[in-house]
Amino acid sequence: MLDKVVIANRGEIALRILRACRELGIRTVAVHSKADRDLMHVRLADEAVCIGPAASTESYLNIPALIAAAEVTDATGIHPGYGFLAENAGFAEQVERSGFIFIGPKAETIRLMGDKVSAIEAMKKAGVPTVPGSDGPLSSDPEQLRQTARRIGYPVIIKAAAGGGGRGMRVVHTEAHLLNAVQVTQNEAQQAFGDGTVYMEKFLENPRHVEVQVLADGQGNAIHLYDRDCSLQRRHQKVLEEAPAPHLDEEARAKVLKACTDACIEIGYRGAGTFEFLYEDGGFYFIEMNTRVQVEHPVTEMVTGVDIVKEQLRIASGQPLSIRQEDVTLSGHAFECRINAEDPRTFMPSPGKITLYHAPGGLGVRMDSHIYSGYSVPPHYDSLIGKLITWAENREQSLTRMTGALDELLVEGIKTNIDLHKDLVRDQHFQAGGVNIHYLEKKLAD
Repeated sequence: MLDKVVIANRGEIALRILRACRELGIRTVAVHSKADRDLMHVRLADEAVCIGPAASTESYLNIPALIAAAEVTDATGIHPGYGFLAENAGFAEQVERSGFIFIGPKAETIRLMGDKVSAIEAMKKAGVPTVPGSDGPLSSDPEQLRQTARRIGYPVIIKAAAGGGGRGMRVVHTEAHLLNAVQVTQNEAQQAFGDGTVYMEKFLENPRHVEVQVLADGQGNAIHLYDRDCSLQRRHQKVLEEAPAPHLDEEARAKVLKACTDACIEIGYRGAGTFEFLYEDGGFYFIEMNTRVQVEHPVTEMVTGVDIVKEQLRIASGQPLSIRQEDVTLSGHAFECRINAEDPRTFMPSPGKITLYHAPGGLGVRMDSHIYSGYSVPPHYDSLIGKLITWAENREQSLTRMTGALDELLVEGIKTNIDLHKDLVRDQHFQAGGVNIHYLEKKLAD
């Protein structure tokens, strides 16, 4: 087992990693910016190292500072959490070259799956269903672009190969707008990601966002932990998730779950990962793979009983998977509401001092958060301040439990999106299950 781990992140995920390390007897090093000296995991860690000023470029994205922190504390591994450098192949490479263990996939795997074009090619080879598309980067020949779009069928979507987070994509409904859309997306991709490569896919009109959680040890063993529905999104950012995904075609589900574990073995995957799909009319279509722990991993933990972060740590220690596929069973239903420090109407960030905080409790209620009364939310980072998770024996009971938990949750002194979640869990269409990825934005517009 790893002896000491640097937690190269902040907020609730840093605290989540610390708790998993403690249960496995692993000592922890909390790295933090000057703005984050009062974070809960910094107080609880065995050691703490300040790695720079508030700006993330000078702290949490500062690779030499992170590696130096591991060196001065004699750590053996570095856990990147999610966001920041979690899917940075160069960081993973430098961690390993410096003699430390990167708690995640190998650098070449991150690189393979980080490029959407190479990821789609790898998934096709592994038998994972994909969206009909250009089968590679788009050429600069106008006639070839038109032929590709006609073959796929309008509407199509132009996507940046190095894109993510909803950036670097443009929907095209008619041939008249195709060439301009390709050029604009290429320019945007070059500016945002330093790579102007784009590709084309069929644009699905009303899909759901369904993803599959996997664990693989890089030793030929891989399992899935079933699926999640993450369709409630705003500007391609997830707001509320649940597991398992409701109202799926069971035959299609079984096939895609097996395809995902087969793909992990095919590409030699190591660690926790998530295959993201668009789901429409009983069909799954691969869009990308996240090579890290997901924000929404708790809902999967609640319905499977598997501690995903502890499995990451075991795998990084060189141990084979501690569970087999036949050991994984679904139990009940879980929801997760992302609690953000933001105005519930304008969605503008709302940093400031939390004057009063009360977490809900009771059977089947879990609150993953780093905040406390008196804590000041800094303006420099993502607005996520916590995740409220509920579990019950079925979807209806879990949603009822979430409704009560939201009513009990108190965060005063700053604005939050708690009221938005209270509205969503009482929404009749969401209660019925199976809303598509456009539902929330249409609801907000109305």
